[in-house]
Amino acid sequence: MTSALGVGIIGVSPVRGWAAIAHIPALRALPNYEIRALSAHSAGSARAAGEVFGVTEVFSDHELLVSQPDIDVVAVTVKVPHHRELVSAALSAGKAVYCEWPLGRDLDDARAMAALAAEQGVRTVVGLQARQAPAIEFVQELLSDGYVGEVLSTTMVGLSVRGDVVVQPNAYMLDQTNGANVLTVAVGHSLDILNYVLGEFADLSAVSALRRPQITIEETGEQMVKTAADQIAVIGTLTSGATASVHVREAVAGGTGFLWEINGTDGTLRITADEAQPQIFPLTVAGARGRNELDDLAVPAALTQRWPALSSLEGAPAYNVGRAYAAFAADIDNGTHTVPDFADAVRRHEVIAAIERSAASGERVKA
Repeated sequence: MTSALGVGIIGVSPVRGWAAIAHIPALRALPNYEIRALSAHSAGSARAAGEVFGVTEVFSDHELLVSQPDIDVVAVTVKVPHHRELVSAALSAGKAVYCEWPLGRDLDDARAMAALAAEQGVRTVVGLQARQAPAIEFVQELLSDGYVGEVLSTTMVGLSVRGDVVVQPNAYMLDQTNGANVLTVAVGHSLDILNYVLGEFADLSAVSALRRPQITIEETGEQMVKTAADQIAVIGTLTSGATASVHVREAVAGGTGFLWEINGTDGTLRITADEAQPQIFPLTVAGARGRNELDDLAVPAALTQRWPALSSLEGAPAYNVGRAYAAFAADIDNGTHTVPDFADAVRRHEVIAAIERSAASGERVKA
């Protein structure tokens, strides 16, 4: 690249948040990006964030940020209910957009943003960065090389957040209408790698349940009513004919954090992590062929070292975000499409909507 891509981040807190944990460390590590502007919900918060992160251009009005001529990419890292307004403003200004997942509160939101991006002819990224994890690329290579033979079935079980308490900033996730919950976040990220690697669902049947209708706010001890389901189970058939089953649930302690098995005619692959958030937690890969016992498989160095500037972030939440940004810059240079965009996000929202329809009706549905 001849010059760095200028980034403006909407939704930066000086003390917490995903922008501070993931986006800013990732962008700082990459030589082909430069953080040029930040915006926050108030002028005071914006000034404080600018001081903490060393950015001079700060705004409390997102319209001012997206209108800056030196901003090439707008990163939207606010709570989901505000995505559509902020993303639409950035797209209308002709900026490329990296929006966190879920893209919208629902399928209609996602479709509207994807349509506007297509109309404006700008590139987009959605925060389904688990696809960029080296372990996922490794699993794809193993499958392409015939490690398991023909895929017959796949099983995924995962643990979402602790089921008894929630921190105050995440309390909005208890409300189903806000669009950020176990189904869209833990299930959404987990399903995305399943479908990315093994193909889409042809049809599915789902069950959802709300087993803990009251949750304690950790900081205050206040009891809040929850309306979002905390148990999601899906079984279906992939377009390849393989059978797929997924169960993600809340719990207090113990149990399997994340386990994904891919079973084939010639072998098995097992991918594990500490929690059903494969976009954040490091993934390990084990495999067996024939009747052999499962054994750990090391991810090739060529995959982990693809972006050397990010090596210091390995194992941190910023790592896969950084790999997504690095791949996006390469896509811009090469005219390729290797990172998930808003069209990919719409497809994932379509599967989530199918899960909701099936769980509500008790019927098997087309996905």
